[in-house]
Amino acid sequence: MTIRAADLPRDLPDIERLCWAYRETLLGLGPDVARAVEHHYDPDSYAQLMKDLPVKHARPKGCILLAENDEALVGCGMIQPLNDADAEIKRVYIAPSAQGKGAGEALTRALIDQTREDGYERILLDTTKTSTPARKLYEKLGFSQRGPYAEMPEDIAVLMVFYELGL
Repeated sequence: MTIRAADLPRDLPDIERLCWAYRETLLGLGPDVARAVEHHYDPDSYAQLMKDLPVKHARPKGCILLAENDEALVGCGMIQPLNDADAEIKRVYIAPSAQGKGAGEALTRALIDQTREDGYERILLDTTKTSTPARKLYEKLGFSQRGPYAEMPEDIAVLMVFYELGL
């Protein structure tokens, strides 16, 4: 398993494929989560987000990292700047074929390292309450739970767990 920076625009079709698979995984986490996903990531707005990924996660303060196994891209994760001190980790996804092999941990550690190298003081992220493996990983890596860090409808916020990690 190799973790590497995305080569844009060459990797963009594979990144989009992984992000759409991530969305589908979220839709499968139950009707409440599916409602939240459809609210925030309806297909049209998600398609637009895919086009905006290279801008939202552009260097020098953002990035897209990829997990590669036998030359196949099997995972992605992104850093998005929130302000000079805080960055957010977004869309960490590992394909089912690579789950349980340490790819998620390797990718998340690389995202943390990159965020630290980029000079941020804190990482923020969120995940659904039903994403138990992700929650266990984030807590193992030192993230602590906190309240919401962005405005969000209450009916959506109750489905989420919010984390931060001081760097």
